[in-house]
Amino acid sequence: MRRFVLLLAFLSFNAAAQRKPPALEPIPEPPPPPEPGVEQPEVRIPVPDGDKVEEIREGGRVVMLKVTPKSGGKPYYLVDTTGAGQWQRRETLDDGIRVPMWPIWIFD
Repeated sequence: MRRFVLLLAFLSFNAAAQRKPPALEPIPEPPPPPEPGVEQPEVRIPVPDGDKVEEIREGGRVVMLKVTPKSGGKPYYLVDTTGAGQWQRRETLDDGIRVPMWPIWIFD
């Protein structure tokens, strides 16, 4: 009896797998990528005059700014963490996360 049920299940799955898929439509071509330098908005981030600003770019986008005050103050960073233009000021690049790195076993 068990063999008959397994044979019946195998044949039904085999028949279901051999059905032809429905007619598929071709995928339309994607639009061409934008030309570099065309229609890119200019973003202005207000920084006091005389301060030294260093841009850190990733993939052509500004992701972080290092601002060193003219008066000799401590440098700070403006970081775009989300990529949406929401700049956050950070005093250091240290995010405070410490991964535990204890040796569990040392091999000789």
